[in-house]
Formats: sequence, C-alpha cells, structure tokens
Amino acid sequence: MKKQHVLRITAGLLLAVLIAVGSGAWPVWGAVPAYSGYPTFSIASVVKDTSVTITPYNFPPNDTFSVTMNFYGSYGIGGYVVATVTTDGSGHLSQTTFNIPAGLAGLDRIAIRLQSPTSGYYAYNWFWNSPSSVTTPTPSPWAGYSGYPTFFIADVVQDSTVTITPYHFTPNDSYVVRMNYYGTYGVAGVVVDTITTDASGNLSKTTFNIPDALKGQVKIAIRLESPNSGYYAYNWFWNNTSGGGGGGGPTPTPNPWAGYSGFPTFFIAAVQRNTSVTITPYHFTPNDTYVVRMNYYGTYGVAGVVVDTVTTDASGNLSKTTFNIPASLQGLDRIAIRLESANSGYYAYNWFWNYDAP
Repeated sequence: MKKQHVLRITAGLLLAVLIAVGSGAWPVWGAVPAYSGYPTFSIASVVKDTSVTITPYNFPPNDTFSVTMNFYGSYGIGGYVVATVTTDGSGHLSQTTFNIPAGLAGLDRIAIRLQSPTSGYYAYNWFWNSPSSVTTPTPSPWAGYSGYPTFFIADVVQDSTVTITPYHFTPNDSYVVRMNYYGTYGVAGVVVDTITTDASGNLSKTTFNIPDALKGQVKIAIRLESPNSGYYAYNWFWNNTSGGGGGGGPTPTPNPWAGYSGFPTFFIAAVQRNTSVTITPYHFTPNDTYVVRMNYYGTYGVAGVVVDTVTTDASGNLSKTTFNIPASLQGLDRIAIRLESANSGYYAYNWFWNYDAP
C-alpha cells in the first residue's frame, strides 16, 4: 500500500501534542460491559460504483453505528451517510453491505467509516472501487504512478494570495484546492480553486486566492486533493507578505508569540455528565484567544460545536476552564474537546468520558 500524503506542519509541535494528549485521556468510566479493545473491519468485496461489503471484527455489543463514505484520505469524516447499523449482544452488525453513493461513483478509491454517536467507538478503512480485488486494483489512468505528490510554499501576499511549488503530482488528473485553519490539514476547508495536471504532472495553476473567511489568520492550511485518483497533499503557510511557510520558506516576520516555545496542552480535571467539563491547562500562549470546540470522540474536536471563546493573560493562564457540554453531544459516552487559536495558530485537544467525576 503506497503512502499517499506528506506532512509538512511543525512536526515537533504536533508530535508533542499527540503524546501529551494521549497520556492525559480520562480513565475508563461507563465503558461497554465486558467489551475491550476496539472495533475494526476489512474489505471483503466491491461491486464497482455500486456497493462494498465489509468483514467486521470486535464491534461493541448493542450499539448503533453511522456508516459514512467520502474521498480517500478523509477517513470518512463528514462523508455521505449511507446507512445506520446496529450490533447484537455478540457485536455482530445488522448489515455489512453498503451502497456507494452517486456522489462518489467513478472515484478510484473511497474511504468508509463506521462511528457510534452513542459509545464513541469508530473504525475506518478504504477500498479500491474495483470489482475483482481490494488489494490489487484493476488498471487505472495512474497505474504506473508511484510515490506521492507534495508541494512547498513559494510566496505569500498577506490576506491575498499564496503561491506553491509542486512536486511529483499525478499526471492527467484534477485537484480541488482547499484552505482552512492551521491544524486542520485543510480538510473540509473553503474550496478556492480546481486545477488540472498535464501528462508530466505539471499543475495548470500554482497561485491561489486566500478566501475572505481566513483573512487575518496568522497561519493557514492549504490542501490539494484529487476526487479522481484519491491522491492528496497538504501544507501550511504564515499569512505574511514575502514568502514564509511550512515548506521551508523564509522565517516569518516577528509576531506576538515569537518568544514562545513548546506547545499548549491540557488534562481533564472534572466532568458533570451532560453538563460541563473542567480542564487543567498547561503552557498556553500568552495574550492569546482560543475557541473551545467539542465534537464526537475520534474527531480531535475538529469542526466541532463552538462552546466558548477564552483568552490568556501574560502568563498564559486561561480566563475560563469549565465549559458547558452542548445539547447535540449530551448522552454520548465519550466527547472530544479542542482549544484552537485563530491568532497564533496553536491548538490542543483531548477527550473525556461523559460521566460524573471525580
């Protein structure tokens, strides 16, 4: 299986956040009785543009899962809802064959995700949209292509445009160009353009307008994704005139957080079921503003419900640490929470069991 993407964000920052968050998850309260491990599934068969059949393993008993499909590389997040399935007392799914939605027909590869809004458990996979095999696809226009596409940031005009330098893109393909907040990898971002590649993989356009919704941001994520071949690449850039970016451009002009090092993180201090969660923050950027979001477990809080906006003082202390659980997430077993700054670009996330504690 080929690697299909390249990560060009501040690697040390992301890795540290992942490690910190992973070690700070709340203890297991209210887990499904006698259930352990996590659900997963493999692809059993595919009828091109029609259906896919999965083979599930170790799903939690007496649970309900929403089945979504989306472009390859999306992990199925925010995709078409194709079915809702339940599990019996042994964890067997009520349905294992699902129709491919018309909006994804014709794609080379498709992501599929099963996620429970009740327990928070989820599993995802992807499949070749080919009838005969899930591991060796029938030949496609990109059958001879190997490696993966990537790009660097060549130039930025603040709040106006960004120019990229692309490398090794799939030939005779089409890419949707998206921009979104830093930390999202550009997933589900504003569509700013659609471009094509020639037989050598050269892009028809390399300069793109920054959308109004992201003007004023300090850092912006940009993503190019092909709905045809399934390949994609992403990066980010400092929204400063005269270059600068995640791809190795010039050092950005000083900003209010130029002297800040490390990364923000937080742990879960207390929970009132379906009411509120209290966090213990560490090392947040000083004199900054953070949007607080909550979403389903497994989303890292990305694109979640905005529950509050908080500020930090000169020492990085948060103006508020207790946040209400939104009505749309009440009743869930586990909930993701995310604090992200539209100013500095820093963010941190965690998750909690939705049960009274301590």
